[in-house]
Amino acid sequence: METKIIAIKFVRYDVPELETLQFAKVYLLRKKLNKGEKMNRAEKNWLADSVNRNAYFKRAVPLMGYRFGFEDVLKTYVVKQYGNWSEYNAPDKTSLKSIVYGRIDQIAEISN
Repeated sequence: METKIIAIKFVRYDVPELETLQFAKVYLLRKKLNKGEKMNRAEKNWLADSVNRNAYFKRAVPLMGYRFGFEDVLKTYVVKQYGNWSEYNAPDKTSLKSIVYGRIDQIAEISN
């Protein structure tokens, strides 16, 4: 049986053991997805916000020196707003709309 990685250390300095973060929201969500379970609406909205509001990664959430990757559930979108295009990552369009403020002219999914 293959063990799926929950998080990877991305800093050079000493950090607490990963097990000390086992009650963090991001840890619990990654563990749930590794089991093959589906996210509910609140989790999708939280993930979209967390991924797009951090300065370290575009498709992951940092916590205490660990990188929790969500590449398997995120899609890339471009959003036209006030004449400008911006790129976002989110599980779906609904969660993307929950984090974008103002009038949205157009949303397009980018396929890899």
